[in-house]
Amino acid sequence: MSDTPITSAREGSLEAPTRHALDWKNPEFLDEGSLFKELERVFDICHGCRRCFNLCNSFPTLFDAVDASSTGELDGVDKKAYWDVVDHCYLCDMCYMTKCPYVPPHPFNLDFPHLMLRAKAYKHERMPHRMRDEILSATDRVGSLAGIPVVAEIVNAVNKSSVGRKVLEKALGVHVDAPVPEYHSRTYRSRHQAERAPAMTAVAAGVTKGKVALFTTCYCNRNEPDIAADLRAVFEHNGIPVDLAAKEKCCGMPKLELGDLKAVESLKDVNIPELVRMVDAGYDIVAPIPSCVLMYKQELPLLFPDDAGVQKVKAAIYDPFEYLWLRHKEGKLNTDFKRELGKVSYHVPCHLRVQNIGLKTRDILKLVPNTTLDTIERCSGHNGTYAVKQEFHETSMKIGRPVMTRVENAKPDFYSSDCPMAGHQIENGITGDAPPRHPLTLLRMAYGIAEKN
Repeated sequence: MSDTPITSAREGSLEAPTRHALDWKNPEFLDEGSLFKELERVFDICHGCRRCFNLCNSFPTLFDAVDASSTGELDGVDKKAYWDVVDHCYLCDMCYMTKCPYVPPHPFNLDFPHLMLRAKAYKHERMPHRMRDEILSATDRVGSLAGIPVVAEIVNAVNKSSVGRKVLEKALGVHVDAPVPEYHSRTYRSRHQAERAPAMTAVAAGVTKGKVALFTTCYCNRNEPDIAADLRAVFEHNGIPVDLAAKEKCCGMPKLELGDLKAVESLKDVNIPELVRMVDAGYDIVAPIPSCVLMYKQELPLLFPDDAGVQKVKAAIYDPFEYLWLRHKEGKLNTDFKRELGKVSYHVPCHLRVQNIGLKTRDILKLVPNTTLDTIERCSGHNGTYAVKQEFHETSMKIGRPVMTRVENAKPDFYSSDCPMAGHQIENGITGDAPPRHPLTLLRMAYGIAEKN
């Protein structure tokens, strides 16, 4: 392997950024000497540039370590500090997409997030890691256990009590003040099957097929099933039939953030064949959580570039509002809204921004009469499991403070984020008891679609 990453760079820097596949099964991917040589190369470039100082805490951690060193350069930094940089990266991708001037095809061939992923994979394979991290990233397993009737009530009660949260902090390192989701014993997938809608005829429009397979996601299946129900209601209100694949596992993003690439592959091997069957049956795919869409659009295709099924799903999956906007462009979106929304503070999650689809949620909600949006394109600080961990929670709140301040100052009728976890992070940092409303929920309200009991 070369000294510069696991790929070769092309000359020139005026072309659009490109992402190289990760050769993660190459033995050198986890070779300590090769990894640290690349960390030194990239960290030295970042130290000389410092454009990303105001993104995640990885960069201030690196720059502070350099500035405090005996030489004032990277060569004076203890290698142990490198792992602090790695731990503060939550793979939001914003440095790559919005800040870094050295991404490929620049000859420096710098991909900071995927270098951090490589380091996380090394750490997961070769170094001790906390049981807490394995539990938090096992969303399917935790959801199945916590969602058992009676157990769900106990778990939710413990999570809402100050004593229970202190026990959780001591036992698992989950910060006592971090927002944690509720668990529902009646999953969305069970609700969907029990509430089969009448047969609908799909109306194709442009690049869309007019009927969708919903990848429910762990979160919307177990934690906030009403979001998935709102998606279905909105889509069917627009004449778009919604169905489910026969089975579904976690998309793999929590395991990716941990660096457990073998677990990512195992989950891929369950999900991709099921989703491919839906695509072959004439369905498009949508998922209500931006991170899950990004997993299928970007991360799995880069981890498994030769997997034809992965590439087929990549071409067929959409963010819900991306899909609705495509319908609108073809004149197929129902714009007969029954209710105005007033002033909405709308937070754009990082994993939605890096999909490069534009602000389609904003554009759809702006179609609602007498509705104005204050669009906030900054990180909320939640970022997967980062904000709930005891050692990172305070930093996560600092990262999200500008978003929270802007929402508070706006005094909106509603505040919203496509990522429900980001919405609750904002809720955790503002005064008052008004909960966030997901954009799909707002759109359902605007349509005047009644909720089912």
